[in-house]
Amino acid sequence: MQGETALSEQILEACRQLIDDAKTGCAELVFKEICLEILSRASHVLPGRQFRQLVTYAAEKMEEETPFELQHELAINR
Repeated sequence: MQGETALSEQILEACRQLIDDAKTGCAELVFKEICLEILSRASHVLPGRQFRQLVTYAAEKMEEETPFELQHELAINR
């Protein structure tokens, strides 16, 4: 059981990192699509408590404003 807990913690942390990377590297609409995909897949492998933590984390990131400079840079690089 302890091994499963450690693995789910690693999965949760990996999902958070994917969300963070998407936030800094994608346009807002693409970021939201990626978050939905991550949450969809995570719902199958994370226990309920950790999945709810990830949902809360993703929601907070979606509400964060992306600095205008970063939005402009992402638009140019597309």
